[in-house]
Amino acid sequence: MGGKIPEEFLSVLKRQKYHLVGSHSAVKKCRWLHESLVRGRHCYKEEFYGINSHRCLQLTPSVAYCNQACLWCWRVMARDIGIEFDESTVPSPESASSIVEGCIFEQKRILSGYKAQVKSGIVPARKYEEACDPKHAAISLAGEPTLYPFLGELFLEFRRRGFTTFLVTNGTNPRALEKIVEPTQLYITVGAPSEEVYRRACRPSRPSLWDGIMESLEMVRSFSCPTVVRLTLAKGMNMVDPEGYAKLVLRAEPTYVECKAMMSVGYGLMSGRMGQENMPSFQEVRRFSEDISKLTGMNIIGERSDSRVVLLSRLERPIKLRPE
Repeated sequence: MGGKIPEEFLSVLKRQKYHLVGSHSAVKKCRWLHESLVRGRHCYKEEFYGINSHRCLQLTPSVAYCNQACLWCWRVMARDIGIEFDESTVPSPESASSIVEGCIFEQKRILSGYKAQVKSGIVPARKYEEACDPKHAAISLAGEPTLYPFLGELFLEFRRRGFTTFLVTNGTNPRALEKIVEPTQLYITVGAPSEEVYRRACRPSRPSLWDGIMESLEMVRSFSCPTVVRLTLAKGMNMVDPEGYAKLVLRAEPTYVECKAMMSVGYGLMSGRMGQENMPSFQEVRRFSEDISKLTGMNIIGERSDSRVVLLSRLERPIKLRPE
């Protein structure tokens, strides 16, 4: 059974500007929320899928809990700060309604810091008002969300409030995917083309987790919502064997594939797990994506050089999502 998050761990999260909600959830301001408000620039997900960056709520119901310890992850891990803590299971899970309520409250607290910039005209007043009424939940901030047992209820609660939802999971928990109410869009992040690379790069808590990922990929085609296989690419670690990745993509038959560079940011950079030298350039991601395209028959239908991401699909253009 997972343990309660130690105070020392919580202190680190607070210093990293996580706004904690209850005992195991959190919200954090996304860079693109700031860019959208202050500079009128938006996240690649707005360009690809139509969500509004300034109305996006970036959250997690499992801020300190994950069953992988990927080398490129930006989250702080117990091993980073020398404490013993079971990160594999969320203990005493709180209700979905309390998490949603708390996350929206904390998002408004985050946004309150922009009031002066609204008065000075830096942030458009109407855009600020819209931001204070978020309509999209990106359940992707930190940790593995499927470790929270009431994930389906979380989607229902957001849907009741008129939100769209993106779920980003590492795919290790197919039983959770089997029983959830579908999000608006499902992501499975694939961090390796083979089990050997997976164990080295993703450092799973149990060897059997690779089998769980394979099962989850098989389940992807059964979802009615748009689905994404995201390849997180790190030079010198997992940016190898495009044929292996292509086999996994063909197994899943997703709506999209996102080939995205790992970003050398956050605690992953501070801890020395990986560095700038492991972050591929956009050109390198583009070339790798071209290999995946040829091997899968999926076409490149979008790209953003600043986010080092390339989008592939059998569709001619992405499906634009709007609040439900």
